Amino acid sequence: MEDLPQVETLKPDDRDFVTALASGLEVIMAFDDSHPKMTLSEVAARTGMNRAKARRFLLTLNALGYVRKNQRYFELAPRVLQLGYSYLSANNYRSVIQQYLEDITAQSGESSSLGVLDGDDVIYVARSAAPHRLMAISLSVGTRLPAAHTSMGRALLSQLSETELNAYLERISLKRYTDKTITDKEELKRCIDEVRQLGYSVVDQELDSGLRSIAVPVIDIHDKLIGAINISTNAARVDMQMLLDIYKPLLQDKAQLIRQTVNT
Repeated sequence: MEDLPQVETLKPDDRDFVTALASGLEVIMAFDDSHPKMTLSEVAARTGMNRAKARRFLLTLNALGYVRKNQRYFELAPRVLQLGYSYLSANNYRSVIQQYLEDITAQSGESSSLGVLDGDDVIYVARSAAPHRLMAISLSVGTRLPAAHTSMGRALLSQLSETELNAYLERISLKRYTDKTITDKEELKRCIDEVRQLGYSVVDQELDSGLRSIAVPVIDIHDKLIGAINISTNAARVDMQMLLDIYKPLLQDKAQLIRQTVNT
C-alpha cells in the first residue's frame, strides 16, 4: 500500500489550536460507564486540570445543556447525544449497513458490528446484538475498545499506510488483558501485516477470556475505507474452523454487498 499524503494536524502549541474547545471536549470524554457521575474533584483528577479550570468548563457545559448537576455530582445530559447523532446523520449509509449487520446476526446467531478507527481505538458506530452477552462490559454504539486487541481494530490498522502504522505502533503502549494478549509490538506488527495479506483479522481471547472474533475491512466502490465489520462469539461455542469456514465467507459476502450498494 502506498503512503498517503499527510493531512496537516494542529498541535496544542499551534496558534490556531483552540485550547478551550479541546479542554471542554476532554471534560465530556472523562465520563464513561465506570464514571457516569463525578464530583468536581473527580473530574479535575480524571482530566488533569486544576479544580478552578474544571469548574469553569463544567459550569459552561451545564449552561449549554451538555452536563447537568445534582448536588455535588455532575453527569452528562441527553443533549450530548446530539454530537453523536450529527456524525451518524452525516453518514447516511449507516442505516443500510445496519440491515446487513442484522442479516449477519440472523444467519449466524452471533453479534455483528461496524467499527471505525478513532485515534488509537476502534469505536462502534453500528451494531446488531445477539441475545447472549459476550463481554463483561456492555457493547453498544459509541463503545470504544483498543484497536490493537480487537479484530475490527486490526482490520482497520491493516489499511493504514506504512508510515501511519509505524507512528501508531511507536506511540501506543500495549496492556495485558488475558494470558493470550499480544504485548510485543513487533509481534503485533507481524499480525497486522498478515491481516493485510489475508484480508481478514481473527483475534482469539486477547481482550476478554472466551471472546473470539473475526473482522474484514469494508471498502466502498471508490476504494474509500468505510470501516470494518465483525462477528464476535464465544470461544467455547464456536471453534476456529467454524469461524474461518462459515463466518469469514459470510462477512466477506456482506462486505462486497456494502461495496456495491453504499456510496459514501
